[in-house]
Amino acid sequence: MTMLTADQIKTTAVLGAGTMGHGIAHVLAHSGIEVRLYDISASAVEKGLASVRANLDKGVEKGKVQAADRDAALARLSGSTKLDEAIAGVQCVIEAVPEKLELKQKLFADLGAKLGPEVLLATNTSSLPISRIASVTPRAERVVGMHFFNPVHIMALVEVVVTERSSQAAVATAVALGKRMGKEPIVVKDSPGFASSRLGVLLGLEAIRMVESGVASAEDIDKAMTLGYGHPMGPLKLSDLVGIDVRLSIAEYLEKEFGERFAAPALMREMVQRGELGKKSGKGFYDWKA
Repeated sequence: MTMLTADQIKTTAVLGAGTMGHGIAHVLAHSGIEVRLYDISASAVEKGLASVRANLDKGVEKGKVQAADRDAALARLSGSTKLDEAIAGVQCVIEAVPEKLELKQKLFADLGAKLGPEVLLATNTSSLPISRIASVTPRAERVVGMHFFNPVHIMALVEVVVTERSSQAAVATAVALGKRMGKEPIVVKDSPGFASSRLGVLLGLEAIRMVESGVASAEDIDKAMTLGYGHPMGPLKLSDLVGIDVRLSIAEYLEKEFGERFAAPALMREMVQRGELGKKSGKGFYDWKA
C-alpha cells in the first residue's frame, strides 16, 4: 500500500503524554482528528489530558477558542496505557517520549512490526538522528521527524526532518499534516540538531556564559533579544521552559558532533546538579514558583 495523504488521516496515536505529547494531541484534536494519547502510567495520561482541557479552557476564556470547538476537540481525545490499544487502526503515530535513543528505537521497532507501510511514523525528537530511529523499522521510508515547539498549541513552527530513506510521499504527508494542524512546516535534512535546536541551543549556551561571567542579568540578556532582535522569548526563559537538563543533554550530543562551541557552561551543569531545571522544578534562571 502507498502512504496515506494527510486528508486520509482520521485517527492518530501520540506516544508520550508529557509537555510535548499532550501539546501535539491538543492541536491534532482541535484540527478535527481523533487522538489517542498513550503513556506507560495512568497518572501521566490523566495529567496530559487535564493539561489539554486546561489549555482549551484558557483559550475559551481569552476568546481565542469557541466553547463548541473546545468540546468537540475534547470529544476526539482519549487516553490509554496500552500501546496496542492506542495504535489499533491509526493512520499516523507521532512519538514524543523522553529523549533516549534506545527507548525510541524500541517503540519504532514495535510500530514497524504492527502497523502497515501506509501509516506515517513521526518522531518529535529535538536532536536525535531520525535515521537511527528509523533504522529499526521494516519500512524506514515512512519515517520522518516532526519536531514541534513548546507550547505546541501556540508555536507556529514544525520541522519536518527528512532522512536519506524518507519517501517523498511521507514527507508530503507530514508537511500537509502540519498545515492541517495550523502549523508552518519547514523541511530540514536529518543533521545533528536539525535547524532549530542547532541554532537555538548555541544561542542559549552563549546567554548562559554571559550570566556566568556577570555580563548582565538573565532578565536583561533576554530583553536584549526580545526588544533588540524581536525574538518572542529570550534564550534564558526559553531554556527554563524547555528544561535546562533537556538542553544540557542536547548540548552534550551536539558537542560530540560539532566540537567545543557546543560545550556546556559550568553554570548549566551546576544548575542541573542542584535540581534547578527551569519551570518544571519551579526554579531556573527565573523563579517560577510564583
